[in-house]
Amino acid sequence: MKILTILLSVIALGLIIFNFTKVDLNAPFEGDSMIALITIVASFCVIIMMSILRVSKRIEQKTKGHK
Repeated sequence: MKILTILLSVIALGLIIFNFTKVDLNAPFEGDSMIALITIVASFCVIIMMSILRVSKRIEQKTKGHK
């Protein structure tokens, strides 16, 4: 599970970098720039969710160890 979350986070980071190159800074809310911005925000959400999942799994393992 840890490898999967890291892999998804790396893929999301790659998407952020790729889509940042597609954003037109003169008109960021028009055409393909808008799609790129939406994808960047979605990729940030994936990174946040994967880090929350990793933390919750770590907490789960620690609580099972104390029982």
